[in-house]
Amino acid sequence: MSVVSRRVFLKLTGAAAAGTVAPACTTTPGSAEQAPPAQHTLGQSPAAAAPRKAAAQRAKPYAFFRPDEAEFIEAAVERLIPADELGPGAMGAHVPDYIDLQLAGAWGAGERLYRSGPWQPGKPTQGYQLPYTPAELFRQSLRAINEELNKLAPNGFGELSPADQDAYLKALESGERKLGEISSNVFFASLLEMTIEGYFSDPVYGGNYEMAGWKLVGFPGAYADYYELVDQHGIAFTAAPVSLAQDAAGTIHTHPITPSH
Repeated sequence: MSVVSRRVFLKLTGAAAAGTVAPACTTTPGSAEQAPPAQHTLGQSPAAAAPRKAAAQRAKPYAFFRPDEAEFIEAAVERLIPADELGPGAMGAHVPDYIDLQLAGAWGAGERLYRSGPWQPGKPTQGYQLPYTPAELFRQSLRAINEELNKLAPNGFGELSPADQDAYLKALESGERKLGEISSNVFFASLLEMTIEGYFSDPVYGGNYEMAGWKLVGFPGAYADYYELVDQHGIAFTAAPVSLAQDAAGTIHTHPITPSH
């Protein structure tokens, strides 16, 4: 696979990329250099503090994530979908809010997840085989990650250089890290999938702020009908995208979630 930016990859594949695990260690937008391998010495970069600055300006607390968990999630998703000339990154699109609301709600609690065992290592074709709910998977994985990062990066994951963040995420993706009883590649796959979902899902679910993901791929959203266009052919549809929860004034209303902890 040729080295391309993650944002270009997302623009080419759109929401269909949600089921694909893309390399976390790729060229940073605007750079011609490939990120170094996982053994790169961990350092700090003032530019890497942007997601933390954005987090400090949040108007509401998270329903699921604790402060130390939120720091990693915010920095990690911004590396998976960084801001560039095409538009905002994951932080600008409020992707952490989407992930937070999902984990704090019924899906995070495993409401429709089979949990009666037996719990045995599954084959790749069998999908998720662990006994943990999504919320438990994230909580245990993030606990192990932060314990490790306290030794490798005392100032926090968000203070690492973009290259060092990529190297760590690549190690998670490859399964090199041990997150207790959870393989790091399982956690990374879940994080990547939810990051892409949060960037492209309807804003009613907390992410895709100002429909940034839809504007990126040209998706019109949830129009009730196209009656006035049925007899018009060969023209581009240029109307702004519409959310499921958008009222007549254009305001999008997300559903509140009761904290689960």
